[in-house]
Amino acid sequence: MNLLESGEMYLETIYTLSQQSDFVRSIDICEEMGFSKPSVSRAMKLLKEDHYIEMESNGRITLTAKGLEIAQKIYERHTILTECLRKLGVNEKTAADDACKMEHVISDESMEAIKKFIEA
Repeated sequence: MNLLESGEMYLETIYTLSQQSDFVRSIDICEEMGFSKPSVSRAMKLLKEDHYIEMESNGRITLTAKGLEIAQKIYERHTILTECLRKLGVNEKTAADDACKMEHVISDESMEAIKKFIEA
């Protein structure tokens, strides 16, 4: 199943927050992304229904194996694209902002080519 860009963003945010803390809650996602509680609650409900996340009774949100795979892929794309743009002379903030947009639309083929180019 293909997720919308917003779903990918939520998964990536849960992933990055989980790298900083073992306990990720909806409010943490709200604060990180700047979204309202109702918006995040709705997104979490949809991600849970599609088996990308699990929500415990205490409010803890964790990625399922399916969610983790997508989150790691998006995060890797973001990291590589940001670094590539920085190496081209783009300032840090612009590079990160542009990478955030590109990571959702770039093809696997193009991403693999960029990875190979950077590693060479």
